Amino acid sequence: MLELAAELLDRARRGVPFVTATVTDVDGSAPRQPGSSLVVDAEGAVLGNVSGGCVDAAVHEACQEMLAGNHRPRVLRFGYSDADTIGVGLTCGGTIELLLRHHDPAAEPWLEQALADAAAGRTVAVATVVRGPDTHLGAAIVVRPGRPVMGTLGEGPLDRVAATHAAELLHAGRTGTVEIGVADSYCREPMTLLVECNTPAPRVLVFGAIDHAAALARLGVFLGYRVTVCDARATFATAERFPDAEVVVEWPHRYLGSQAEAGLLDRRTVVCVLTHDPKFDLPLLTAALRLPVAYVGAMGSRRTHDERLERLREAGLSDHELDRLHSPVGLDLGARTPQETALSIAAEIVANRHGGTGVPLSTGVPIHRDVSFPRPLTHSS
Repeated sequence: MLELAAELLDRARRGVPFVTATVTDVDGSAPRQPGSSLVVDAEGAVLGNVSGGCVDAAVHEACQEMLAGNHRPRVLRFGYSDADTIGVGLTCGGTIELLLRHHDPAAEPWLEQALADAAAGRTVAVATVVRGPDTHLGAAIVVRPGRPVMGTLGEGPLDRVAATHAAELLHAGRTGTVEIGVADSYCREPMTLLVECNTPAPRVLVFGAIDHAAALARLGVFLGYRVTVCDARATFATAERFPDAEVVVEWPHRYLGSQAEAGLLDRRTVVCVLTHDPKFDLPLLTAALRLPVAYVGAMGSRRTHDERLERLREAGLSDHELDRLHSPVGLDLGARTPQETALSIAAEIVANRHGGTGVPLSTGVPIHRDVSFPRPLTHSS
């Protein structure tokens, strides 16, 4: 639902009811991941999709039926040959489970605020019961850092443990599921929560104001990152050369350190070092490889890479820290131009983020993976 926040916020403010069909679980090959939604509102408009087309028509029909009649939440399952489906399968061969939920803005005071936060790019999570007792199915809470929890799952202790798990996923910047058990008396029956997270865009920090950086900045923005280009040379680091990025004139290692100290880096942050100059590279990589960021890549030839590794070892970095370095940066695409090189780097960033191999799909590797979503957290004993 949060992926459609900007469009749904208008409905919430006008008091227009709508039904969300949200992917809650995926098994095997499927085109959309948990948190993806198809929405049908009371005015007949349709937003989003849950399958790329192969079951959307059936889901749309189910949403219309819920708008017209029984508003109780319900679960739908679709698979290639699953006897539990409602008769339409996924052509890709996987299975998906969805929760259909009717939303009435007048009866859900938390809804408008959650959508407003997500539409504005603020950090917010909605945790919804997607499996469990009928009395709790569809119940939701909204979690925002430093703010009171909105909504309820029906019981105070359950709200607290759900909020804790939602905060954990928010910190990681990921949507995922949480399994809550009965042993600690948080609930009478096991239940599964889908935690939809909206966080500020992850960052790509590009060091070195060269043509490759301009191309990588454009690709980074296209992929949904907030891009910063940093270089100590004011002549090269200009807004005119890098219109797609925030531009910072500073020594790279100092800027990286200032961002870390201010808490502006996280486990989604990407660091790309394109400077080709040891006086910039070495202090910068020494700092970057010791930070809990997602990816650190450095441009250069294999000879440059070997010399760089030796200098980094002399600076005190361990083999474990050096193993985190992607160098020479990028995948083997045969790239020649700055634009092609940027594509090579971006491809490696995406593969690293989602656990891809970088080999052709025609070799038989899985097309869809679920590693973008953490394993379910379990609270039970």
